[in-house]
Amino acid sequence: MTNIVITGCSTGIGLETAMYLKDKFVKVYPTARDQKDVEMLKDLGFEDAMLLDVRKPDEIRAVINKVLEVDSKIDVWFNNAGFGQPGAMEDISTVVLKEQFETNVFGLHECTRQIIPVMREQGYGKIIQHSSVLGLISLFSRGAYNASKYAVEGLTDTLRLELKDTHIYPILLNTGPITSDFRKNAVQKLKENVDIEHSLFKEEYLRSMEGITKKVPFKEDATSVASIVHKIILADKPKPRYYITKATYLLGYLKRILSTRLLDKILIKIS
Repeated sequence: MTNIVITGCSTGIGLETAMYLKDKFVKVYPTARDQKDVEMLKDLGFEDAMLLDVRKPDEIRAVINKVLEVDSKIDVWFNNAGFGQPGAMEDISTVVLKEQFETNVFGLHECTRQIIPVMREQGYGKIIQHSSVLGLISLFSRGAYNASKYAVEGLTDTLRLELKDTHIYPILLNTGPITSDFRKNAVQKLKENVDIEHSLFKEEYLRSMEGITKKVPFKEDATSVASIVHKIILADKPKPRYYITKATYLLGYLKRILSTRLLDKILIKIS
């Protein structure tokens, strides 16, 4: 039976993917950074749920060792953990930017570094990197998150070249708007880390917070991601990149055909 380790399974895409794969006869090792969420996962039937904060190398190592102890292999590793930090670049301190990168980039990188030797030893494996449509294009007041996902793109594109003579496949997921707590959590990060009251962009922030409950165009359910992950698991040779949601296809296409100036005009209208 194929097995998979998934980071960031407390809610949203991670949780839904774990639930989806469980019904597809895939052995899932879901992880979460808080113990209460690990207990929640166990209550849902995931006896092998484990604690994992991707910012802590020792916890990554412990998860890998535990899976190998039980299963002697790791077929797929899904680097899903991440969050969004909104705010205009001039309102985002370097400390806050570093916090964004600690999870979205450095945590992902540490997981990747630690799993590669395992996959080299067993002779195969798939590493799924959760990027975003915002790893392809940029939106107003999303600079920290944009930068983190652009970094994931660069790291993974390079890794693919470095692993070209192996049966280890790095795979990028470019997800668009998906039903989850992502936007709600992002608004909380905005309130925590940005001085909204004294910002030149105060009105934009307030409109953004008011619009959190509004319908987002092209939004899809988290099972859209889960089904692609299942498709990757079943593939002998998965594609290096998967677009998920119509928004990603549309904006990815516009990025290829439009000038930077014209694309900017479109992106500022949808931000």
